[in-house]
Amino acid sequence: MVSLLASTEASVPLVTEAAPPLVTEPAGLLAILLAVLAAIFWTGNHPVLGKIFKVIPMLVFCYFVPTLLTTLGVIPDSSDLYSWVKAYVLPASLVLLILSLDLPAIIRLGPKAGIMLLAGTFGVVIGGPIALWVTMSYLPEDAWRGMSALCGSWIGGGANFVAMGDMADASDAMIATMVIPDVFVANIWMGVLLYLSGKQRAIDKFTGADASAIRDLERRMEDFQQRVNRLPSLADLLLILAIGFGGSWLGNILGVEIDYRLTVLHGEYGWGWITELQKSADHTTWKYVLVTTLGLVLSFTRARDLEGAGASKVGSVMIYLLVACIGAHANFHDIIDQPWLLAMGGIWMAIHIIILLTVGWLIRAPIFFIAVGSQANIGGAASAPVVAAAFHPALAPVGALLAIAGYVLGTYAGYLCMRLLMMVAGVESVEALPPPA
Repeated sequence: MVSLLASTEASVPLVTEAAPPLVTEPAGLLAILLAVLAAIFWTGNHPVLGKIFKVIPMLVFCYFVPTLLTTLGVIPDSSDLYSWVKAYVLPASLVLLILSLDLPAIIRLGPKAGIMLLAGTFGVVIGGPIALWVTMSYLPEDAWRGMSALCGSWIGGGANFVAMGDMADASDAMIATMVIPDVFVANIWMGVLLYLSGKQRAIDKFTGADASAIRDLERRMEDFQQRVNRLPSLADLLLILAIGFGGSWLGNILGVEIDYRLTVLHGEYGWGWITELQKSADHTTWKYVLVTTLGLVLSFTRARDLEGAGASKVGSVMIYLLVACIGAHANFHDIIDQPWLLAMGGIWMAIHIIILLTVGWLIRAPIFFIAVGSQANIGGAASAPVVAAAFHPALAPVGALLAIAGYVLGTYAGYLCMRLLMMVAGVESVEALPPPA
């Protein structure tokens, strides 16, 4: 990874290689993460220890305890388990959380969710150039290239990260460097949002926000759960898992197939609209579009009654496991290793937050819309439903739908941000400063 600090003197002391993590086997990591979650929930039910969760939401501990274990060298910051959970468990949880969706109630939430999504996008677009202007003297000459890729990630997600990196002609080393603020700064902000989820009513009361539509959706969902609630049978649980992981599997294979077919059509015909689709969406994007659509379709069928057998509870277990895996992917040592890179990311994120809070205050948006509008940009479909579900499981589909909208915005808004970054860097064209080999 390229160092972003000033060059050191010739005599550099030898650095002792860090010891490998204590547990690296996927089965062992799964056991540790599930044990952490079980211990946190057990503590939450304790009459004395559980009081701490009245101050700090439980989900924050589910997120940062694995980060602490990674920092202490107990578990690694990357593993096949984390990748598998993100690739298959997250889509399965989305299907199970969305199949009980009350779509008319979602529509009645009004336009504020979309306004906050756009405000978050605007904050990312203007925040990048300002952050570059402030920290430019401490960053590499071609840092704007990596920041262009990071902008794509913070608006649309992984697909836009790659697309914008290619558009800016960023080197592999620069792309790898930008993973640090992408993971660390974004994860810190996600932790703050999870904390705010436990304070939502107090915040909305303070700001005078009208959260009646959100409360109505929660009440309608709770009433529906009470109507269909039943003791789940073994057949119910197996059917829930089959629908969840079956939908996840179909989303993965069909997402790859759609991406491949678009590539073939692009090669044969070169249609402009196919080029734009390829820039803004890859197989991962299509996967989330497909599983969200599947969940929406199932919400109009008898499969919705599986909510009474615990479909959303199973989906919530999957979400908590994903939160633990995301937390394990971060490492507190990164803030020491790359201070100016993290400062750049922190300034960028602060501007994004200021824009969100200002717009939210002006339109009296509930904190839920502010949080999910932000995370639909910064985290995309991998974490927007997680933040939404932290406010209430019935709200997870809102996060998924906004994240998909963020994918559409990603390339176009990312290109605008790239041009602004080039203006700040004093670069007229992408080819003006060849990236390092």
